[in-house]
Amino acid sequence: MRFPVRAVSMMVAASLSAGAAFAQKGETVKVAWIDPLSGLMASVGQNQLKSYQFVAEKLNASNPAGVKLEIISMDNKLSPAETLNALKSAADQGVRYVVQGLGSGAATALIDGINKHNQRNPGKEIVFLNYAAVDPDLTNSKCSFWHFRLDADTSMKMEAMTTFIKDQADVKKVYLINQNYAHGHQVPKFAKENLKRKRPDIQVVGDDLHPLAQVRDFAPYVAKIKASGADTVITGNWGSDLALLVKAANEAGLTAKFYTYYANFGGTPTALGKTANGRVYQIGYGHYNLGGLNGQLVAEFKKRFNDDYYSAATYSGLQMLTIAMAKAKSTDPVKVAYAMEGLKFKTFNGDVEMRKTDHQLQQPLYLAQWAPVDAKNPYNVEGTGMTFVPVKQFDAYVSSTPTSCQMKRPS
Repeated sequence: MRFPVRAVSMMVAASLSAGAAFAQKGETVKVAWIDPLSGLMASVGQNQLKSYQFVAEKLNASNPAGVKLEIISMDNKLSPAETLNALKSAADQGVRYVVQGLGSGAATALIDGINKHNQRNPGKEIVFLNYAAVDPDLTNSKCSFWHFRLDADTSMKMEAMTTFIKDQADVKKVYLINQNYAHGHQVPKFAKENLKRKRPDIQVVGDDLHPLAQVRDFAPYVAKIKASGADTVITGNWGSDLALLVKAANEAGLTAKFYTYYANFGGTPTALGKTANGRVYQIGYGHYNLGGLNGQLVAEFKKRFNDDYYSAATYSGLQMLTIAMAKAKSTDPVKVAYAMEGLKFKTFNGDVEMRKTDHQLQQPLYLAQWAPVDAKNPYNVEGTGMTFVPVKQFDAYVSSTPTSCQMKRPS
């Protein structure tokens, strides 16, 4: 049987196109997880590693690119220097994708290290998916083509948080307490700017910084908060630095309200207990009682590991990666990075977009309040009989903040 030349050409083109579309199907993609597995933040790191392994297993069963994700764990001890050592080790193992989130200092080191590595090693580029390091500089003055942030940054969270605080007449005196590193410096900066613009009558009666993951007794800090007469505390603390802070606050009988970024994990819910009912708020891209896909992930994780699944960006990040690989018809980091730019997709918290100008994910945010579990909000956090109940949702455009990023892209 003979075919016209044009028909044969079209069939070959279609065949090549189909082959290219699935060129990466079945390919194993190594993803290096670089975060702490030792020190005071080890329990948080262990949960995050488990979360990534859990998500990879689910996506390996079905993802649009047909790839197999392999998570390789590396302990950075919460240190920027150790982070760079881990990056070198990952590169030596042929890893082309890195995930990290616990600490903006480590994230800054990664961006700088990856920029240099990629410049020196064309054809062996590495892409960085940042799931929780929220220093705004990372998508502004330090923005990089190779870096994509999945969490909302400090400026976005504070924009949403202070939009809520603006209407709370009982907030009159605010105390700021934060960790002494990049992220901890940005929280009070944006808190002061936003409060001055939205509620100039609010007094900032204290602004403290303390060493990251080193303080074991926050009683002296709490004594200062009590003495200031503050009715509200705003903090970006996380892990042991928040758990021990609220523990000391409860023990001292501090009745101020806490507005937080990270009260839903790392022993903080246990420290809060029923004593803090109604007095603690958290801003974030989701909450335990969100339902839908998030509810399924939370329930399955709890059943399998008897632990709380609290960083759903572990899901949206790897989901985005596989969508981009399918779109790029490749696992090559340069092609995949271009495919992730401006990518719109539906994930656990609805429709989101990876903003092309700075690689900052645009997504809805939620303010939730610490309260007893009920029929509508049944998730029991850390076995406390308490949960975070949503009180306000902010659409992506509300919390979105401008960027000064001048992105330099590879030619």
